[in-house]
Amino acid sequence: MINVVAVITAKKGKRSELLMAFNANCPTVHAEDGCIEYVATVDADGFGNIQTKYGEDTFVVIEKWQSKDHLMAHAASDHMKTYAQKTKDLIAERKIYILSTP
Repeated sequence: MINVVAVITAKKGKRSELLMAFNANCPTVHAEDGCIEYVATVDADGFGNIQTKYGEDTFVVIEKWQSKDHLMAHAASDHMKTYAQKTKDLIAERKIYILSTP
């Protein structure tokens, strides 16, 4: 299994718009072969000093894929190319971490 943590920072004040586009794309991603999990998350409230927050412009995508091949097919898919084109002017920064279990 391949785990992905994608940290997406929107341009100031654009996170809601970016999340709407992300959520609209989710059903197509969930239908992809090999997709186990694909969800956007934001900072939770109420954890005090034990938490480091990403902030109001950032969301984190948690992904799980059955294999590297499945993830690579996802990355090259037409709907992800369309999503990237639609959202490119909303994103300030994107960091993708691809992880496996040792």
